[in-house]
Amino acid sequence: MSQTIYEMITTRVTDLLQQGTVPWKKTWNATTNMPKNMISKKEYRGVNVFLLACMPYSSPYWMTYKQATDLKGHIRKGEKSTPVIFWKLFDITDTNGTSDTNITSKIPMLRYYNVFNLDQTEGIAPPLEPEETNNQFDPIAKAEDIVANMPQLPDIKYGGNRAYYSPTLDYIQLPHLHSFDSPEEFACCKFHEAIHSTGHINRIGRKSILEPSYFGSHEYSKEELVAEMGAAFLCGHSGIHQKTIDNSAAYIQGWLKALKNDKTLLVQAAAQAQKASDFILNHKSTGEESE
Repeated sequence: MSQTIYEMITTRVTDLLQQGTVPWKKTWNATTNMPKNMISKKEYRGVNVFLLACMPYSSPYWMTYKQATDLKGHIRKGEKSTPVIFWKLFDITDTNGTSDTNITSKIPMLRYYNVFNLDQTEGIAPPLEPEETNNQFDPIAKAEDIVANMPQLPDIKYGGNRAYYSPTLDYIQLPHLHSFDSPEEFACCKFHEAIHSTGHINRIGRKSILEPSYFGSHEYSKEELVAEMGAAFLCGHSGIHQKTIDNSAAYIQGWLKALKNDKTLLVQAAAQAQKASDFILNHKSTGEESE
């Protein structure tokens, strides 16, 4: 079942890539249009954010067919659903025949639901939004604050014309701000390298950072996808547009090749990116949310 879901999600993203859309490069603002469930108002997480945010709808609210019916509305004829996934934990009891030695453990099971955007419905009123807070801050300053307040922040050095994270010496190297075309591009680049740094053994400890990999390898591709997606999460939280968008044919073909070779890559990378961005934002991770 889980393998089938991995393939379904990978196929969907592959189709988007072939159309020239890179889902993890789609921008949103976490304070206004982060994809969320219509009933629970919970924000979607992991790969679900990218699957929903890249759809051409103005509303951030999504719901199942049943939820639309429960709200006394309906899905417009001909509208197509979008899949979202979540992990559900099942209790498994292991026994050797004696009642006092039963062992209960939790086994994760990957599940999915088909959801529709509020824009695809009729007869359902949008929820009343709380009055938007007018935060007096420069969005770029907020991006700087996100990195500055990162737990166990690595040393950040400036200069040269390369941006990278050194796992061995645990520092981030960035060109100076004036080397970038815009402050947004500088912030996105810093986010990308900060996500890489969360893989250090003293932070999250991610295999693709802890173990040596070479350009073009599976682990290298996975780590780059984690950094791309993680930077997108942080751009959303800082309220800036992601300025490092690259939809070139070569870029897209590279990801198509990586996804073809590993159907689990997309879902796993998104989950690791969510965990990495949660770490930087000092949020407690709750795992995938159901519909």
